Amino acid sequence: MCIGVTAGAYILSLFALKYRDRVLGLILVSPLCKGPSWTEWLYNKLLSNLLYYYGICGLVKDCLLKRYFSKEVRGGAEVPESDIVQACKRLLDERQSANVLRFLEAMNGRPDISEGLKRLRCRTLVFVGDESPFHEEALYMISKLDKRYSALVEVQACGSMVTEEQPHAMLIPLEYFLMGYGFYRPVQLSGSPRSPLSPSCISPELLSLESMGLKLKPIKTRISLNV
Repeated sequence: MCIGVTAGAYILSLFALKYRDRVLGLILVSPLCKGPSWTEWLYNKLLSNLLYYYGICGLVKDCLLKRYFSKEVRGGAEVPESDIVQACKRLLDERQSANVLRFLEAMNGRPDISEGLKRLRCRTLVFVGDESPFHEEALYMISKLDKRYSALVEVQACGSMVTEEQPHAMLIPLEYFLMGYGFYRPVQLSGSPRSPLSPSCISPELLSLESMGLKLKPIKTRISLNV
């Protein structure tokens, strides 16, 4: 069982394609599957040049954080930065610019794996925020996956890092995803002692018997912020 976010999700998908007998299931957050578009390629090149000449400066941090967090979390003139963004900036200060540069170069050189996704037979659960720059890519990926084994959960007002911005929105889908493997069995469907969410917040398709078995029905679920 594997979980990955953005580039990590791409690497895990590539691993699952190469070693299908070693992967039981995939949980992918804002995944990538296509090669970089011209706009992404150029954007990465500009970031690479900034890193080369100026290191991890404030502008580079802001550009990187736009990929992963929604505008509300990043803050602005009237809204302060969230604790998550401040922590990420501190982590970026600890990273060597050469390593970040290598990461961007690897992102620009990634091959397209979308045509091989139909061969995946492991169950796959995809999360993506509707404000993520990789939102369209996640929708494209779910369209390429076998509909019998894949499901999509979209989270409103969220960027790429659903795991950080709205982890509570992942709980119920994950519970029912893992139930198919016998890893977790809630006492009753009306509520879960481990989750602040109620099943009524989730699309009925995800709570169906079919979705809890070995074949997940593709869905489009939106989590309300008022939960």
